[in-house]
Amino acid sequence: MQLLLIDFPAFKPIALEIGPFAIRWYALAYICGIVFGWLYARSLLKKERLWGGPAPMSLLQIDDFILWVTLGIILGGRTGYVLFYNLPFFIDHPAAIFRLWEGGMSFHGGFLGCVVAVMWFAYRNKIPILSLGDITTAVAPVGLLLGRIANFINGELWGRATDASLPWAMIFPHDPTQLPRHPSQLYEAGMEGILLFTVLAIMIRLGALKRPGMILGAFILIYGLSRIAGEHFREPDVQLGFLWGGLTMGMLLSIPMLIVGGILIVLAVRRGAPKPIEAIR
Repeated sequence: MQLLLIDFPAFKPIALEIGPFAIRWYALAYICGIVFGWLYARSLLKKERLWGGPAPMSLLQIDDFILWVTLGIILGGRTGYVLFYNLPFFIDHPAAIFRLWEGGMSFHGGFLGCVVAVMWFAYRNKIPILSLGDITTAVAPVGLLLGRIANFINGELWGRATDASLPWAMIFPHDPTQLPRHPSQLYEAGMEGILLFTVLAIMIRLGALKRPGMILGAFILIYGLSRIAGEHFREPDVQLGFLWGGLTMGMLLSIPMLIVGGILIVLAVRRGAPKPIEAIR
């Protein structure tokens, strides 16, 4: 049955190397995700029909916001990983907190960092917080997709062991057990990236941006569901393992997202769409 296994592609960890400078796949995923997300956000802001009138923020403001959200992702993602996934290690080795090139980022921490960036930037620039949250989460699946693909290329965060008869089972080169496993990074790329982006894009075309908080709530809810589903195939972090009742840290951190996302959607529906500016007397 071993003949059914797919050989893991022999990827190099470095995507681009120019002299002494090297860009790793994970860093490239972050860079491309932010750039593509920024371009997509600008395209959405230019289409007034999606907002039922002029967009609640200018193109110049979204350009300025990119730096804020980038810092939120990096600082929040690293802080979340330190606190949620490997706190004892970092207490003993505090200098390792700053070695980002060695990996270790948490989506949930990065999301909280983005929330802080959105609230702070919206307050300083007098932009509706929910609308800025909508545009931010509308583009976020692009980065999630590229990030999960980078996880796969790096041969990290692999899936749980499975029967070798599974046609797409793989043996990851860095796995000390060398067992056939689910390529769960690709499952997550499909759910958190492609599926989530598609659903949000359809909602936007149907007018969801006219109801502030709708896209934000849908993102939080669907991501939470996708992450919980993906965790059933992903091997838990070795330093944590399984928690209560077979739950993982990723599952536990996603449960509040289901509640918050559902509340935001209900509030957006009840609030209704604002009247077009020309209809206000």
